[in-house]
Amino acid sequence: MKIGILSDSHLKSDYTKEVIDFLKAQKCEYLIHAGDLCIEKNLQLLEESELKYIAVFGNNDRALLSLSSKYNIKAEPYYFKIQDLKFKLMHLPYHLTPDSDIVIFGHTHEFECDYKNKTLFLNPGEVCAREKPLIECVKLEINENEYIITRYYKNKNEENFKKEEIIYEK
Repeated sequence: MKIGILSDSHLKSDYTKEVIDFLKAQKCEYLIHAGDLCIEKNLQLLEESELKYIAVFGNNDRALLSLSSKYNIKAEPYYFKIQDLKFKLMHLPYHLTPDSDIVIFGHTHEFECDYKNKTLFLNPGEVCAREKPLIECVKLEINENEYIITRYYKNKNEENFKKEEIIYEK
């Protein structure tokens, strides 16, 4: 199973579209957005991807609250399952407890990845290239005995994404 993970799109719907298209090209079956979508266009892009997706409200998403019934966007922390794995999705990293198999968060605009006590903690970094000139996202591949985390990043002035891979045995 392959899951595309992104966060902190802010007002950059062009970067959001680029990242979603890229993750689809990487054969991701699901998209998870860890908040700060900021504008409806970013929610529309998730919807138009035709992939199953889930998103949470970030601290800059007050204007989107009325759209929760139109799009698959939830209050944080939001718990859900994909196959047999329990996920916890949030924007603010305030609930970083190992009460799920996979904990996904955003807000810091920094890529983070750690596996401890049988819980994977993951922050995909930022789509918006605000804190640094990088557009970032993650592909999480879940196999029977391992997690493969591929961080994709590119300078906003470059054509192609670079990648780095981290593998954790379950």
